[in-house]
Amino acid sequence: LTASNVATAISNAPTKSKFSLVSNPDRHLICFGTETTIGTTSTQDPMFIRWSTQDDQTEWTPSATNTAGSQRIVGGSEIVTAVRTRGQLLILTDTSAHGMSFIGAPFVFGFQQLGSNCGAISPHSAIDVGGVSYWMSSESFFVFDGTVRKIPCTVEDFVFDNIEPKQYEQVFAGSNSAFGEIWWLYCTTASNQNDKYVVYNYQENLWYTGSLSRSTWIDSGT
Repeated sequence: LTASNVATAISNAPTKSKFSLVSNPDRHLICFGTETTIGTTSTQDPMFIRWSTQDDQTEWTPSATNTAGSQRIVGGSEIVTAVRTRGQLLILTDTSAHGMSFIGAPFVFGFQQLGSNCGAISPHSAIDVGGVSYWMSSESFFVFDGTVRKIPCTVEDFVFDNIEPKQYEQVFAGSNSAFGEIWWLYCTTASNQNDKYVVYNYQENLWYTGSLSRSTWIDSGT
């Protein structure tokens, strides 16, 4: 490795966050579950969001001449995950869903709670397909297509009666776009690694399950 291809810390940025995303098309680097005081890890707040100024990941201090800023959302105890969807970011806490959309000066981003009792089960349990987001909670499945809705599931009891709560973090969502399917990989009580899957076919509105030892997923490309 050479200095040109080694990852380095971004100057002036938060030093402790749960995860980050770049918003599209407005191009802000956003940290979720991050520090209320940049550089002080003891101030990490699992519900706090902070973003850099547009097109500059080194400028995090808000001013009248930039678009950096921050926001704390309410509705849960921690932000679990977020996905880019049509026109906004969908933020999922352990109990609720929120929309984060670019609105420009002076507030930069607008926030709206979209649903309650619909939190995500794991950091990789949500996926967006064509502007429609799907995710798994600890007891149900949900979709956001402009409105948060619970997806009726014919195998719900089979999945949630056998899932291992200690391994929720391993739940992984993937898209099989060629067949109109959303897959969730999960651990049953008989395993400490993903050993089962549940599939929602959104074209046929069908559910099916099976066994598969796989920890992650990426859709096929052209």
